[in-house]
Amino acid sequence: MTARCLLVVTALAAGAALSGCGTSESAPPPEPRDRWTAGEAQTWYAAQPWLVGANFVPSTAVNQLEMWQEATYDEETIDRELAWAAEIGFNTMRVFLHDLVWKADPEGYLRRIDRFLGVADRHGIGVMLVFFDGVWNPFPFAGKQPEPTPHVHNSQWVQSPGAEILRNLDRHDELEAYVKGVVGQFRDDPRVVVWDLFNEPDNQNFAYAEVELSPEVKAPAAEALLGKAFEWARSMGPIQPITAGVWSGDWGDPGALSSINARMLDESDVISFHSYESPEVVEALVMDLQQYGRPLLCTEYMARTTGSTFQGILPIFSAQDVGAYNWGLASGRTQTIYNWLSWVTMSPESANPWHHDVLYEDGTPYDPAEVALIRELTGR
Repeated sequence: MTARCLLVVTALAAGAALSGCGTSESAPPPEPRDRWTAGEAQTWYAAQPWLVGANFVPSTAVNQLEMWQEATYDEETIDRELAWAAEIGFNTMRVFLHDLVWKADPEGYLRRIDRFLGVADRHGIGVMLVFFDGVWNPFPFAGKQPEPTPHVHNSQWVQSPGAEILRNLDRHDELEAYVKGVVGQFRDDPRVVVWDLFNEPDNQNFAYAEVELSPEVKAPAAEALLGKAFEWARSMGPIQPITAGVWSGDWGDPGALSSINARMLDESDVISFHSYESPEVVEALVMDLQQYGRPLLCTEYMARTTGSTFQGILPIFSAQDVGAYNWGLASGRTQTIYNWLSWVTMSPESANPWHHDVLYEDGTPYDPAEVALIRELTGR
């Protein structure tokens, strides 16, 4: 535990109790804030380095729960792999949290997040934290996680919250303490770069089509939770920007946006997006999003089997000053070296070439030319 005292924030009151500080003094309540203006967002972005990094899960974790639960939190691997990330020129990581870890042990979770941020900071890496996720298994459970299914991409990744909570709007407020607790604890912590509220909230997850919520249920439920998450996060007055990334649909015509995309673009301080498309498509998407007048962060890209490569995409982001987070650092238990169709084929050939990830488990680059380009563009 660092010298920074750990603050457990309830859903109803922020700053009510300090733990581990040896004092009964109450922390002052945070001051809620509105969405940043475009000018405020641009001022923040101008003070940042060019944000370049990856979506990070240590190679020893099969999903978010295995990464964060006390029994499997692997700080030694995290430290080693973040050192590799810094060495190739990365200065930021996007990292997924999970509500079930908070539910089981809020104070312990805050301690582990604090420790993780400390490790990242020692390597010069700022962290984007992601609260909710609409992708893959809709029925997460706490405790020991299943082993990876051989040759299957992200075979044990789980949604947060699970379908049982997401579909029931009356249960959304159960998640308020989680969002307020984490944002409240790190609201002015420079080690946190961005708050990302909900990853691909209305994703339909073809691999779980038989049990996934229908689009008619999932999309409005996810949008309702997303709206509350924006309110909860802003109520804690964070000094960092808040975002939720658009990932599908047409973003070029503000009048033709889907309801959930409009909410993401209208409420985010900085605009984030996903694209695993070709360089030509990515260039057009950047132009579409630049009309909103806010800094841009691509929080997912780089899938070699779809034509989204470092060589094709990262120079575009460098030229356009777009923050860049590819999917995956070191190959491991998530098995994202296999492509998405591996859910059907379950074939080792689904990793030829690797779909995601940059390094082998020993830190050796999968493609030295990619690492050389990252170093060149980041000045490493």
